[in-house]
Amino acid sequence: MRRPRALGAILSVVATTVASAGLVLGSGTGAQAAATAATPLPAHVFAPYFESWNGDSPAALSQQSGAKYLTMAFLQTEARGSCTPYWNGDSSTPVAQSVFGADFTTMRSRGGDVIPSFGGYTADNGGTEIADSCTNVDSIAAAYEKVITTYDVSRLDMDIEDNSLENGAGIDRRNKAIKKVQDWAAANGRPLQISYTLPTTTSGLADSGLAVLENAVANGTKVDVVNLMTFDYYDGAAHNMAQDTRTAIGGLKDQLADLYPSRTDAQLWGMTGIIEMPGIDDYGPAETFTTADAPVVYDWAVSKGVSTLSFWALQRDNGGCPGTGGNDTCSGIAQDTWYFSHTFAPFTSGSGPVTDDYSVAVTPASASASVAPGGSTTADVRTAVTSGSARTVALTVSGAPAGVTATPAPASVTAGGASKLTVSASDSAAPGTYRLTVTGTSGALSHSAVLTLTVSGPGGGTGTLVNGDLESGSPSPWTCDAGGAVVSAPVHGGSHALAAAATASQTGECAQTLTLSPDTRYTLSGWVQGNYGYLGVRGDATASVWGSSSGYAKQSVAFTTGSTGTVTVYLHGWYGQGTVYADDLSVTS
Repeated sequence: MRRPRALGAILSVVATTVASAGLVLGSGTGAQAAATAATPLPAHVFAPYFESWNGDSPAALSQQSGAKYLTMAFLQTEARGSCTPYWNGDSSTPVAQSVFGADFTTMRSRGGDVIPSFGGYTADNGGTEIADSCTNVDSIAAAYEKVITTYDVSRLDMDIEDNSLENGAGIDRRNKAIKKVQDWAAANGRPLQISYTLPTTTSGLADSGLAVLENAVANGTKVDVVNLMTFDYYDGAAHNMAQDTRTAIGGLKDQLADLYPSRTDAQLWGMTGIIEMPGIDDYGPAETFTTADAPVVYDWAVSKGVSTLSFWALQRDNGGCPGTGGNDTCSGIAQDTWYFSHTFAPFTSGSGPVTDDYSVAVTPASASASVAPGGSTTADVRTAVTSGSARTVALTVSGAPAGVTATPAPASVTAGGASKLTVSASDSAAPGTYRLTVTGTSGALSHSAVLTLTVSGPGGGTGTLVNGDLESGSPSPWTCDAGGAVVSAPVHGGSHALAAAATASQTGECAQTLTLSPDTRYTLSGWVQGNYGYLGVRGDATASVWGSSSGYAKQSVAFTTGSTGTVTVYLHGWYGQGTVYADDLSVTS
């Protein structure tokens, strides 16, 4: 395999394709018996991708990063028509104990393991994904078996994307070969899992990815995990990567429910997998997974019972190239080395020592509430033991605006218990929509959940942009990334304007959430100054406009709400382009 040209390529690569292991072993299935019994992977495993082509030692980087399990990328044939897989498609690195075998043994001695990954974008694009390259099902199956027995692994990872998604014959050969290997493994008493990694939209699999799984069902092929590449959307929109991960995986779970109607919710969540890309991906700054996104995704994945958490790639988990997107060796954002590995590593559970852990959630499920000035409302804060024994969890709340108090009672619970959150607004509380973060802390552990609070009142929170002229002198109810503020210059009208502080590692977004009328057309408009100043909405409507101007220039964009009417209005700049300013903002119907 050639080195991926960009992270899209690289992460496409990351898509686990059962594609590159086509050794012809005599009659195919059954040609090799299991010499040892591979150890099954934990029920929930963190296994970041490892770039096999750059000369690094998997065992060394596994120890340095704390990532005990690695997804090894990639296996593919050397040329179209071949049935023999190599690491990175390079004939000098065959499937053999002499290549990576000692590293894998060392990792197992430390309680870890590896998942060989077949395919990747380069293979799927170039015809060297094994089921595209090799037309003999038995030979494909034999190749899979050789990888399993050579390295004594219990899961193969299948990356299907690009041209491989459109190759119906290859899709069918692959699933037929996997079925043969599964029958072989069962006959030999060998544990074996198969994962498919596929591209995604923000709402789940596209039709082409879904067709791969439908073909597996038709062939009687068991799919244990479906990983989505929740870092590449290629849709031209700005993304909240943590939120889009949740909607993509939630959509996948619903699609799996249609394919496997007899499975429980817990079983369906246990079939899902997440692949992120730390920092700026190959598409560009609009798809940037930040250090703030990582714990949000971690907590959510734990709470849902997701099977596999991963990212592309271990060698990127450092901040050595600020502002650079899609680099093989660094994330492009400011971060501590191994930050993402250290954040995700506790996800692995189901084998080895069990650690005490818990989750925090706010109910109702909508995690939203409203209160009028002078009034109060309540919500439930629930905790649950996710592993080990129950801990005492201290509850705190942040993000309440002036005039609003949020008090949990009791202020600490034993994990598994609940607390009543009372939110009260004074007569002077400013109308608007705010994010209250409820944090549960126990020792070094900390997990959070968000309650969206709307303070109603004249001109506030329900149908009208609040503080659009910034003349209150305070950003509330706007919430901004670090450095965002109300400034006295430059302004368009009045005495104040909003500043969004874009840096090399953030867009500087300032935002507020409105509840508008459902199914109604609106126009967002305002005056914006600076390089790459974006004005837009997301949520129940998606629209944006951008421009670059040394002075204030009018920007407007129309949008139509959906069934809920709830949208988030935002202003942001662009990475490395400096602060942008906005003034006299409004939403009109």
